[in-house]
Amino acid sequence: MIVDCHCHAGPGDGLSGPWDSDTALSRYLPRAAQAGIGRSVLFASFHSDYALANAAVADIVAAAPGRLLGFAFVHARRDRGRIAAMVQRAVEHYGFVGIKAHRHDARISGEVCEAARRFRLPVLYDPVGEVAVAELLAEQYPDVNFILPHLGSFADDWAAQLALIDHLARHANIYADSAGVRRFDLLLQAVRRAGPHKLLFGSDGPWLHPALELHKIRLLGLNPRDEALILGGNFLRLAHLD
Repeated sequence: MIVDCHCHAGPGDGLSGPWDSDTALSRYLPRAAQAGIGRSVLFASFHSDYALANAAVADIVAAAPGRLLGFAFVHARRDRGRIAAMVQRAVEHYGFVGIKAHRHDARISGEVCEAARRFRLPVLYDPVGEVAVAELLAEQYPDVNFILPHLGSFADDWAAQLALIDHLARHANIYADSAGVRRFDLLLQAVRRAGPHKLLFGSDGPWLHPALELHKIRLLGLNPRDEALILGGNFLRLAHLD
């Protein structure tokens, strides 16, 4: 089972670019199927009201329950005081299996982490290069698993990505995904230093081609067992679906 742990879907209402506009899967899903991806994790595009956006993602997931999984997107500052309720609804009514937050919105908060702890969910938090937060997350929430996508920086911040590899190697609950990582040798180094159990395959679909992102994992040249961990086993374990 190949699992793409990083894909956006549903409405956006900012209209400043694809990242906060309506996000369709009409191109992504055939590409993913052709690449052999069996399941994809969906979360909203940037939105002014994540409660509404999560409900829209839930409808998409419900239309293909054997194929799609959902994460609840929360805004650490704007949703303050209602994050636990949003996550509870996402888990109990939508069947979501994780939480998504983004530094572009706000820095991750204790409230987000407490909700993850309460519902035993992994958190996919994009730090936008501010990877030092991994130290605090690991120390203060050792029982919560955190996935920092893009190896810590979609902006190709080599220093941030290199620093995150150190956190992956030192902290049991800090993980990364491979989506959009352009410096291949950093992916190779992450696996060699931290182990294949600390990296997850993600595509950042529908904007990046899932087959291209998947091929980067194939090119690592791992044995079948280690490759299977990255391509799905690690995510299924973190989401308690294994």
